[in-house]
Amino acid sequence: MKLFDITDKAKTQMEGLLAKNPNQYAVSLSVLGGGCAGFKYDWGFTNKESINKGDIVEDWGTGRFVVDETSLLYVTGTQIDYKEEVFGSQFEISNPNSKSSCGCGD
Repeated sequence: MKLFDITDKAKTQMEGLLAKNPNQYAVSLSVLGGGCAGFKYDWGFTNKESINKGDIVEDWGTGRFVVDETSLLYVTGTQIDYKEEVFGSQFEISNPNSKSSCGCGD
């Protein structure tokens, strides 16, 4: 099983975000306590010095994505896609480990 799957559309979006923020090393995803279902996803950027030994970095040459070691437990098997819609665009996470969710997107 792959740790996570990032679609080409999501990779392209991450590359664009990193190009607009050249002082950042990677797009990051963490799972935090909170949100309607007990956990929420926290998107951000990270610099190279903030990456710890157990963190997972996916580097495809033109972009990088990192998940911290603690959050990896919650996102293993997840697919990350990028959806563009009329009234907004966002990263979409399809997480097989999620037992419940809500409509707020957290």
